[in-house]
Amino acid sequence: MSGRTNSGLGPAITEPDDLRRTAADGGRETADGALEYVEDARRARWTATGAGALLTLAGLAAALLRSTGTAPALVPAAYALGAAVCAFAATLGARGRTRRALWLLIAGTMVMALGDQFD
Repeated sequence: MSGRTNSGLGPAITEPDDLRRTAADGGRETADGALEYVEDARRARWTATGAGALLTLAGLAAALLRSTGTAPALVPAAYALGAAVCAFAATLGARGRTRRALWLLIAGTMVMALGDQFD
């Protein structure tokens, strides 16, 4: 045995027409036959934008609450910086840069958690 497989030409494997996504399913077929998943991209943008806005509001509220108490000045500054990073991530998410936005959301949350550790 040589370890080689048969390289004969068999029938091409094609996708049945009834399984193809249409514009109603959220996909759009381009000129080269590739599918663009418009609905998935839109959902990712909304998720990144909504999560960024929510984390921004939470960070600003925490910064305001901590600034009125006896916490060191570094604590509300860390919360405010984390909220600013999350706000930037929300704007990136709205523009379609969802991967960068989600990583920035993680970084902003970590900065806010660092502020919580200083408390």
